[in-house]
Order: sequence, then structure tokens, then C-alpha cells
Amino acid sequence: MVVRHFSPKPVPRDCIELAIRTAATAPSGANRQPWRFVAVADDAIKRKIREAAEKEERQSYEGGRMPPEWLQALAPLGTDWHKPFLETVPWIVVVFEEIYQIGPEGQRLKSYYARESVGIACGLFIVALHVMGLATLTHTPSPMAFLSKILGRPENERPFILFPVGYPADETTVPDLTRKSLDEVAVWLTPDSVHGAADARVQPLN
Repeated sequence: MVVRHFSPKPVPRDCIELAIRTAATAPSGANRQPWRFVAVADDAIKRKIREAAEKEERQSYEGGRMPPEWLQALAPLGTDWHKPFLETVPWIVVVFEEIYQIGPEGQRLKSYYARESVGIACGLFIVALHVMGLATLTHTPSPMAFLSKILGRPENERPFILFPVGYPADETTVPDLTRKSLDEVAVWLTPDSVHGAADARVQPLN
């Protein structure tokens, strides 16, 4: 479940570990596994993350970073720069993309298809949380460089996404949104359809 209102109810560390283990089974370019999951349960660190995220988000919403059409697109979601869930939630998991790796002799190792690989891992992470009955939110305050500083990450890691993780608050509501239908998101190329399309383009000779 994707929500923006979380309960402070504790979530066992074992659940977060299991979700990360699941995410780490994702396929990756050249098997580099270019991801790092930083799990935060410390209240002081969560407070720093909230303060820094809200500073950036306020610039986005009210400081002109977001053009009017973007703000209009977000309006049905009811979002703004306030992010109290970053302190309420029992866990924040920040995923970093390793833009390169450090080899055993200190050499740089290229991360192949890093963004694609980390994106797949994040998808598995979300599914694992949902199977356990936990809620999360894909939060990407932009720019996100503050996460590297607060969490003390090295220069070869770049913030990719921030996941607040917990249980939904009792009063949680979600926007009444619709999903695209199967016909709108899927294209089927079966033997019949392919041959039929080809036949339709063939014109008889006179």
C-alpha cells in the first residue's frame, strides 16, 4: 500500500532485512549488484532527513522549481512540501545507486546498467513490503544530495529513492485514483495478430 500517513507502531528489523534480502535478488548488469540500502530507525537522523527534505521540497512547491503544469498534475494527490511522515514512520530506507564500485585493489569498476538494476531491486523491495502487510511511499525529494551527507555515504554512491516504511495510520486515506486499463498498457503480438497485420498490408497484384 502506498500511503502518506503512517503509524508510529514499531516494525521489527527482521521485516526490513527480509525486504532488503528480497530486493538484493534482483538481476543486474554484469551482476554488479550496484545498490546500497541504508535503513534508518534513529529518531535524530530521521529528523535531520525531514528538515532537509522539507527545505528542498518547499523550494520545489513554492520556490519555482516546479513549473505550473507539474503542480497541476500533482494537485489531485493533495501533496505539498510538508513531510511529517519522515519522523512518524519507524523506518526510513534510502536506496543508493553505486555509479561505480571500488575493486579489491582500490580500482574503479564500472557499474553496468546501474539505474535500471537499482530500479528493479526497488520494485522487489516494494512488493516484499506489501506482502508483509507494510506500507511505503516512493519519495524522491529533489535534489537529494543531502541524503549522502546526512548518512555519510561515499562519493561513488548516489541517492536513488527514499522509502518510509511502516504501518498505515488508522485514519489513513488515499486519493481516489484510477489505473489505466490492460488495453491501454499492453500490446499483444501473437502469431495470429502478427500474421493478420502482415496480411492486411499485402495488396493483391492485378
